Amino acid sequence: MATEQKERELVGSQAGLASAIAVETHGELGEIEAVRARGYWEQVWRRFRRDKVAIISGALHGVNQLPVGPLSHVPCSGFAVPPSGCQGHPRGTQLYILGADGQLGNDEFLRLLYGARVSLEVAVLSTIGIMLIGILLGTLAGYYRGWIDTAISRVIELTMVFPALLFIIALSATVGPRLNHVTFGIFAQGVVTLVLVFTLLGWFYPARIMRAQVLSLREKEFVEAARMIGASDARIMRSHVVPHLVAPIIVYSTLSMASYILLEASLSFLGLGINQNIPSWGNLLSTGPQYYLTQPWLMLWPGLAILSTTLAFNLLGDGLRDAFDPRSAR
Repeated sequence: MATEQKERELVGSQAGLASAIAVETHGELGEIEAVRARGYWEQVWRRFRRDKVAIISGALHGVNQLPVGPLSHVPCSGFAVPPSGCQGHPRGTQLYILGADGQLGNDEFLRLLYGARVSLEVAVLSTIGIMLIGILLGTLAGYYRGWIDTAISRVIELTMVFPALLFIIALSATVGPRLNHVTFGIFAQGVVTLVLVFTLLGWFYPARIMRAQVLSLREKEFVEAARMIGASDARIMRSHVVPHLVAPIIVYSTLSMASYILLEASLSFLGLGINQNIPSWGNLLSTGPQYYLTQPWLMLWPGLAILSTTLAFNLLGDGLRDAFDPRSAR
């Protein structure tokens, strides 16, 4: 016992913490396995994967002249224009998993899947647009301050008070039909128009968030050290400031996509968004009330699709926020 106490005193005075561990475990110092420190992104992933709800939300992210209900078999002979599933089988039947509308016997399930593509295109492209403008202007305003910050802040305030709905109505009544035909060969009619409107009128909020973050970052020691070694402002912003904005960029992007899905559905429901002849979740909701007494399912399916998708994006954003900032976790 006295020998072990003497060894502990020797360790405390000469060898340090590593040797103390060796004595405690009665092993040689060279036999101790080094512990690898976890990186920033590894810690984010470890916290995020504990949130099962957020992971599941991220994984969720495609007749005769009367409407029919779910799981209906309709004879192909009853169609003036048989659907593709009836080709070669004129005496067969067509199965409608979620029912069909009362216009041309359109399959509600297929229209729901196609509408998901259109709605998500608007949400994703609009989010990319507002984040690019917001990051650029917010970083410039927060880093340079002075008259640049003043000018950008005044533009942000003007954009905030601009009547967006009146602008969208005026655009739809004037140049909207011409803009809707701009599809670049891959998008549905109206997608580009909505993306432009949402981007021009929605960049101010991420710009304010980025500006507030950059105002704090520019006073950090690593930024001062970069200035002392002669790094240019462009290099400091690119290499030292913008990488620290990844967390708020990712979190706000997930939340904004949910908002733009709701905006697209609202405008299309009012006839101001996607062309009415093209399926989107908003257009499906606008045609559903025509048959709410006979087939209320036609309003239920797009409503559930919008609800589940926006809820999934919000839960995903909450999970990412907690993963990037463990102090915000409840």
